[in-house]
Amino acid sequence: MITDECINCDVCEPECPNDAISMGSEFYVIDPAKCTECVGHFDVPQCREVCPVDCIPVHPDHIESKDQLLLKYSSLMKLKEKTA
Repeated sequence: MITDECINCDVCEPECPNDAISMGSEFYVIDPAKCTECVGHFDVPQCREVCPVDCIPVHPDHIESKDQLLLKYSSLMKLKEKTA
């Protein structure tokens, strides 16, 4: 999730390999259905790496294991292949 400490600096959105980050009504938001915490793409979440104000904690309602995130990644990649 992205907290209200977000300064809308625009650096996180292009870093997301799953296009899970978009502009919300006031600040950026993360779609939990698309977020794999970069599992399958990178060793660490890229949005957290580039965030200058450290406003991207793991959402307490969406805590997932690495295996769950990897399954989500696989599903997202299959969908991406179908639409390509």
